Amino acid sequence: MADADSSRRTIFIIVGILSAAIVAGLIYAFYSRSGPPQPPTQLPNAIRAGAPDFERYRARIQLDSVEAFESTRALGDIVMTLQGTVRNFTGQTLDGLEVYGAVLDPNGKPIKERTVAVIPNQKPELANNETMQARILLEGISKDAVRANIKMEIVGFRFKR
Repeated sequence: MADADSSRRTIFIIVGILSAAIVAGLIYAFYSRSGPPQPPTQLPNAIRAGAPDFERYRARIQLDSVEAFESTRALGDIVMTLQGTVRNFTGQTLDGLEVYGAVLDPNGKPIKERTVAVIPNQKPELANNETMQARILLEGISKDAVRANIKMEIVGFRFKR
Protein backbone atom coordinates (compact mmCIF):
# COMPACT_ATOMS: atom_id res chain seq x y z
CA MET A 1 0.00 0.00 0.00
CA ALA A 2 2.88 2.33 0.85
CA ASP A 3 4.46 1.57 -2.52
CA ALA A 4 1.24 2.53 -4.34
CA ASP A 5 1.03 5.87 -2.48
CA SER A 6 4.69 6.56 -3.23
CA SER A 7 4.17 5.81 -6.92
CA ARG A 8 1.14 8.11 -7.09
CA ARG A 9 3.07 10.96 -5.45
CA THR A 10 5.92 10.51 -7.91
CA ILE A 11 3.50 10.55 -10.85
CA PHE A 12 1.76 13.69 -9.48
CA ILE A 13 5.12 15.43 -9.04
CA ILE A 14 6.22 14.54 -12.59
CA VAL A 15 2.87 15.65 -14.06
CA GLY A 16 3.05 18.88 -12.03
CA ILE A 17 6.57 19.67 -13.23
CA LEU A 18 5.66 18.94 -16.86
CA SER A 19 2.51 21.08 -16.58
CA ALA A 20 4.49 23.98 -15.09
CA ALA A 21 7.08 23.70 -17.87
CA ILE A 22 4.38 23.74 -20.56
CA VAL A 23 2.63 26.76 -19.01
CA ALA A 24 5.97 28.61 -18.67
CA GLY A 25 6.76 27.85 -22.32
CA LEU A 26 3.37 29.14 -23.46
CA ILE A 27 3.77 32.34 -21.43
CA TYR A 28 7.25 32.89 -22.86
CA ALA A 29 6.01 32.30 -26.42
CA PHE A 30 3.10 34.69 -25.88
CA TYR A 31 5.23 37.53 -24.51
CA SER A 32 8.15 37.10 -26.90
CA ARG A 33 6.06 37.39 -30.05
CA SER A 34 6.86 40.51 -32.01
CA GLY A 35 3.19 41.48 -32.22
CA PRO A 36 1.45 42.84 -35.28
CA PRO A 37 3.54 43.55 -38.35
CA GLN A 38 5.32 46.89 -38.14
CA PRO A 39 4.51 49.52 -40.75
CA PRO A 40 7.32 50.30 -43.19
CA THR A 41 10.00 52.61 -41.80
CA GLN A 42 11.44 53.83 -45.09
CA LEU A 43 9.54 56.28 -47.21
CA PRO A 44 9.81 55.89 -50.97
CA ASN A 45 10.97 59.06 -52.77
CA ALA A 46 11.99 60.77 -49.52
CA ILE A 47 14.54 63.57 -49.36
CA ARG A 48 17.47 62.31 -47.26
CA ALA A 49 20.90 63.45 -46.14
CA GLY A 50 23.07 64.13 -49.17
CA ALA A 51 20.17 65.41 -51.29
CA PRO A 52 20.60 69.03 -52.47
CA ASP A 53 17.67 70.46 -50.48
CA PHE A 54 17.91 68.24 -47.38
CA GLU A 55 19.66 70.65 -45.01
CA ARG A 56 17.66 73.67 -46.18
CA TYR A 57 14.30 72.00 -45.50
CA ARG A 58 15.40 70.05 -42.44
CA ALA A 59 16.20 73.36 -40.73
CA ARG A 60 12.53 74.31 -41.28
CA ILE A 61 11.18 71.07 -39.82
CA GLN A 62 11.81 71.41 -36.12
CA LEU A 63 11.84 68.57 -33.63
CA ASP A 64 11.88 69.74 -30.04
CA SER A 65 10.57 69.03 -26.53
CA VAL A 66 12.02 65.52 -26.75
CA GLU A 67 11.18 63.34 -23.74
CA ALA A 68 11.53 59.67 -22.84
CA PHE A 69 9.09 57.53 -20.89
CA GLU A 70 10.29 54.24 -19.44
CA SER A 71 8.48 51.16 -18.19
CA THR A 72 9.49 47.64 -17.19
CA ARG A 73 7.78 44.60 -18.71
CA ALA A 74 7.00 41.37 -16.90
CA LEU A 75 9.88 39.68 -18.73
CA GLY A 76 12.31 42.04 -16.99
CA ASP A 77 13.33 44.16 -19.96
CA ILE A 78 12.67 47.87 -20.42
CA VAL A 79 10.49 49.62 -22.97
CA MET A 80 11.15 53.29 -23.70
CA THR A 81 8.91 55.65 -25.64
CA LEU A 82 10.66 58.66 -27.13
CA GLN A 83 8.36 61.56 -27.91
CA GLY A 84 8.95 64.97 -29.46
CA THR A 85 7.03 67.80 -31.06
CA VAL A 86 7.45 68.22 -34.84
CA ARG A 87 6.81 71.68 -36.31
CA ASN A 88 6.53 72.22 -40.07
CA PHE A 89 7.71 75.64 -41.31
CA THR A 90 8.63 74.57 -44.87
CA GLY A 91 5.76 76.34 -46.63
CA GLN A 92 4.54 72.96 -47.92
CA THR A 93 2.54 70.01 -46.62
CA LEU A 94 4.55 66.96 -45.54
CA ASP A 95 3.05 63.60 -46.50
CA GLY A 96 6.07 61.66 -45.25
CA LEU A 97 8.46 62.10 -42.33
CA GLU A 98 11.07 59.67 -41.01
CA VAL A 99 12.42 60.14 -37.50
CA TYR A 100 15.39 58.32 -35.94
CA GLY A 101 15.36 57.61 -32.22
CA ALA A 102 17.97 56.06 -29.95
CA VAL A 103 18.80 55.42 -26.32
CA LEU A 104 22.50 56.12 -25.78
CA ASP A 105 25.06 54.81 -23.32
CA PRO A 106 27.51 57.13 -21.49
CA ASN A 107 29.88 57.00 -24.51
CA GLY A 108 27.14 58.16 -26.90
CA LYS A 109 26.75 54.76 -28.54
CA PRO A 110 23.23 53.46 -29.21
CA ILE A 111 21.88 50.82 -26.84
CA LYS A 112 18.68 50.55 -28.87
CA GLU A 113 17.74 52.49 -32.01
CA ARG A 114 14.96 52.64 -34.55
CA THR A 115 13.79 54.72 -37.51
CA VAL A 116 10.03 55.26 -37.90
CA ALA A 117 7.94 56.85 -40.64
CA VAL A 118 5.82 58.96 -38.28
CA ILE A 119 4.00 60.47 -41.26
CA PRO A 120 1.90 58.72 -42.63
CA ASN A 121 1.89 56.06 -39.85
CA GLN A 122 0.99 58.34 -36.90
CA LYS A 123 -0.67 61.16 -38.85
CA PRO A 124 -1.60 61.23 -42.57
CA GLU A 125 0.09 64.56 -43.29
CA LEU A 126 1.42 67.71 -41.65
CA ALA A 127 0.44 71.03 -43.21
CA ASN A 128 2.62 74.12 -43.09
CA ASN A 129 2.65 75.78 -39.63
CA GLU A 130 1.14 72.68 -37.98
CA THR A 131 2.58 70.57 -35.19
CA MET A 132 2.32 66.92 -34.17
CA GLN A 133 3.67 64.56 -31.53
CA ALA A 134 6.11 61.99 -32.97
CA ARG A 135 6.59 58.78 -30.98
CA ILE A 136 9.16 56.00 -31.26
CA LEU A 137 8.82 52.80 -29.22
CA LEU A 138 12.08 51.07 -28.28
CA GLU A 139 11.57 47.58 -26.83
CA GLY A 140 13.87 44.94 -25.38
CA ILE A 141 16.33 47.18 -23.54
CA SER A 142 18.26 45.31 -20.87
CA LYS A 143 17.56 46.53 -17.36
CA ASP A 144 21.33 46.38 -16.77
CA ALA A 145 22.10 48.75 -19.66
CA VAL A 146 23.34 52.17 -18.55
CA ARG A 147 21.06 54.65 -20.27
CA ALA A 148 22.73 58.07 -20.30
CA ASN A 149 20.87 60.01 -22.99
CA ILE A 150 18.28 59.90 -25.77
CA LYS A 151 18.38 61.16 -29.33
CA MET A 152 15.67 61.95 -31.88
CA GLU A 153 16.32 63.49 -35.28
CA ILE A 154 14.66 63.90 -38.65
CA VAL A 155 16.31 61.71 -41.28
CA GLY A 156 13.92 61.93 -44.23
CA PHE A 157 10.85 63.75 -45.48
CA ARG A 158 8.58 63.99 -48.48
CA PHE A 159 6.27 66.76 -49.68
CA LYS A 160 2.71 66.32 -50.86
CA ARG A 161 2.35 66.74 -54.61
